[in-house]
Amino acid sequence: MTTISLSIPESLHSTVLDIVEREGMSIEQFITLAMAEKASAIATEAYLEARANQGSREKFLAAMSKVEDIDPPDERDRL
Repeated sequence: MTTISLSIPESLHSTVLDIVEREGMSIEQFITLAMAEKASAIATEAYLEARANQGSREKFLAAMSKVEDIDPPDERDRL
């Protein structure tokens, strides 16, 4: 484990204290969860961007050309 020293505004500290008391966790747990959630969100965004960059309109159209054209759509699929 790594120990860090963190300075935060008093108002944020007060808000976090209220939350952790209500949720029955420690500030350390709260901060660890918050960091994990943010890291996951950023990693997911980077992953999706990398995947999107692998695609192309040509690949999309090629895949769509394999889908059977049914006209009109099934009654359950109508808006």
